[in-house]
Amino acid sequence: MKRLLLILSLALGLGAGAVRADVAPEVLKGLASEDFDAKQGAVAALASVGDADAARLLKALSDDAVAVAGDKLVIVAGEQVLDAANGKPLKPAASPDSISLNNSLRQQVDGALAALRLLSADKTERLAAAKALLADMGDGAALLPLFDKALKQEQDGEIKTILVQLQAQASLSSPDAAARLQAVQTLGQSASPAVKALLLPLIEKQGDTFAEPDEKVRLAAQTAIKAIDGRLVWSDTAGQIFTGISLGSILLLAALGLAITYGVMGVINMAHGELLMVGAYSAYAMQALFRSRFPDFVDYYVVAAVPVAFFVAAAVGMLMERTVIRHLYGRPLETLLATWGLSLVLIQAARLLFGAQNVEVANPAWMSGGVQLAENLSLPWNRLVIVAFSGFVLLVVWLLMNKTRLGMFVRAVTQNRPMAGCVGVPTARIDTLAFGIGSGIAGLGGVALSQIANVGPDMGQGYIVDSFMVVVLGGVGQLAGAVWAALGLGVVTKFLEGWAGAVIAKILVLVFIIIFIQKRPQGLFALKGRFVD
Repeated sequence: MKRLLLILSLALGLGAGAVRADVAPEVLKGLASEDFDAKQGAVAALASVGDADAARLLKALSDDAVAVAGDKLVIVAGEQVLDAANGKPLKPAASPDSISLNNSLRQQVDGALAALRLLSADKTERLAAAKALLADMGDGAALLPLFDKALKQEQDGEIKTILVQLQAQASLSSPDAAARLQAVQTLGQSASPAVKALLLPLIEKQGDTFAEPDEKVRLAAQTAIKAIDGRLVWSDTAGQIFTGISLGSILLLAALGLAITYGVMGVINMAHGELLMVGAYSAYAMQALFRSRFPDFVDYYVVAAVPVAFFVAAAVGMLMERTVIRHLYGRPLETLLATWGLSLVLIQAARLLFGAQNVEVANPAWMSGGVQLAENLSLPWNRLVIVAFSGFVLLVVWLLMNKTRLGMFVRAVTQNRPMAGCVGVPTARIDTLAFGIGSGIAGLGGVALSQIANVGPDMGQGYIVDSFMVVVLGGVGQLAGAVWAALGLGVVTKFLEGWAGAVIAKILVLVFIIIFIQKRPQGLFALKGRFVD
């Protein structure tokens, strides 16, 4: 250990000078030594110096290209032999002996190479190196001087924050209790599970003694762990809320169309989930078309899939209404059975056209990745886009229902069909158009669902019951009710799943809705009108 510190001090002294021509002879001697501690000290010294010669030699060590030729340490680069001290060509030696690295030393070399990138002129490279070291630094005590050097010259705030944490992590193994205390207090400001894992050993006992001998450091570690736990709880809660909102956005897209058709015609459409499937397969078809015809624009297939899915699903829905459902108005049980049969027909049609197996619908590049808000909280771009898309569809539907002639007719038929017919509203045509619009919205929900779930013939079966629960809970024909019910069910379901599991959560939600409807049959928002009952 004394030898390691001596080499490290010498290398640091050389690295602080204005001009540096060669790697220090003591460092070269340490690398050529058979003693593991000497090699480890030499690698630490190279990492601490952080100049071009040190980086070159570390890279050669990583590539197993360093050897001993007589009394010189050399780098074997193909047929060329270079002086390890300065990189100058040498006459090839007869048989240089390669320097071997064990796993521990190789890990130290790789870590030192990553740490040297902290001194790069490229901000992106420095940030990537800092994040890589934060994820897996190992024993960073030997890299502490390099972290200090990088921190002094770093100007970027994000990288600086990571460097402070790296410096603190490296200081945890310092022999100075004051340095360890300062490191613990710095790490206590983090919200990372990895940092918590670093601090936990400090308060554990090894036999009859604590791993951390200083009581002040132990107390600071306990305080830091509690603070990190508090931040992790908030991050986990925020993550569950966001996941619930994204699930609620899918339920909202599925339920908006159902709220229109059920509200206008009172039809219990058991094939509504298959209209989601039609929209998802429309996205898959557009992806295949763009890959074969427009490969340069394949990342925009989702944009093209939106209108295609709407019109294809709307056409399927209007065909269903014209051929089957129109003849069963006023007979809810027969309508339920007929639409269930139609759902089976659509599932079988999907199997014949696309196969029984799930198909791949890839996220575009601009929907990949996410926004990192905390160490344990990342918001995926695909879910953020889905939430925004659901809000856009909701706005369009609201404008359609409240600002257009068609919307006025739909509301009139929903509130009082006989009176609407008496004043000249073409109720039969409104039924068809409303069914088409509701089916098209379900198709849009299928496009959104294709970005976060598997696309297959049976994918709609898991959403039909949830969609009806949203409509019934929110109030028939009420957009505001559908929004609150969808988002509420999504968030509550995710919290219950974390507490009791997916199956129990579904049962509890269903029991709650049954009890709620018993007490308030009209749902969250009652429909206004004389004959709504």
